[in-house]
Parts: sequence; C-alpha cells; structure tokens
Amino acid sequence: MTWTITPEPHDSPVAAELWRAYYTEVSDRWYLLREGRRTGPDELEREIAAHSGSELTPPSGQLLVGRYGGEPGGCAGVRLLNAATAELTRVFVREELRGKGGAPLLVRAAEDAARALGASRMILDTRSDLVEARALYARLGYTETEPHNDDPYAEHWFTKALG
Repeated sequence: MTWTITPEPHDSPVAAELWRAYYTEVSDRWYLLREGRRTGPDELEREIAAHSGSELTPPSGQLLVGRYGGEPGGCAGVRLLNAATAELTRVFVREELRGKGGAPLLVRAAEDAARALGASRMILDTRSDLVEARALYARLGYTETEPHNDDPYAEHWFTKALG
C-alpha cells in the first residue's frame, strides 16, 4: 500500500475525524504527563470547537490529508503568517500507520503548499513531550530557533528555509 496526499476542506468529515484523533492524542499526552489523567469530554469538545482550522483555507492556508491504502491516515496544515513565512501545524499520523513513511510525505507536501502560497520560510512549534515530532523535524532539515510566539503549550520552535 502507498500514501496519497491531497488537499482537503478544513471542515470536511475526514478533516474533523483526523482533528479529533490528533487533538485527543496530544491533549491526553499533556494531561497524563502533568496531571495523571486523560482529557475530560467537556475539555475535549471545548478545545476542538475553539480550533476549527478555518485558517487552513486557500488562499492563505491549506489542509492536506494523507490516505494510506485509500483510508484517511494523517494530516498536515499550513497557513501564511505573512508574505514570506508559513506555519506548519496539525501534523498527525494515526498510531497504527506510524513507521510507514506518512509523516515525512505530509511535511514535504505542506512545504510544497507553502511555496505555492509564496512562502520562503516555514516555522512551527511543538512540545517537549512530542519527541517523535521533534526528531522528524530535525531529520527533515528544520533547526531549532528562538520562540516566535507565546503559545502556552509551545516549548520548542523550529524554522526551515524553503528555497
């Protein structure tokens, strides 16, 4: 089986399903590490509703969905912050599909989308506990840099020239 990556409307059922899986995993990891509990149902619904992904809409953004064997298996989003800088966000691969090459393909597709939007640089942030993500970004040529935002959950910031 192979991966295919295509643009997806941010508000499609596929996008909603992947966003819920992504957010559930990263939120549960946060709460388990810090408070020894999983995300409560009300917390989960509130946060999902607060982050619709509407910024991942052309002409200034794009959501990409990776399908493995035709089934939705991951996503990545990109949004322009200014004429030269795009932000990589919502990079996610379902746990059962990790190790099958989807994450690098999604990030590279997001970089291509950022270039198509006119960006010459990609930035992102992530957390310390998302060690797999940090290793992926380093492997793909991202370098750690000074903070570029004040997101309370961001602990590591990366940049890459898109050349």
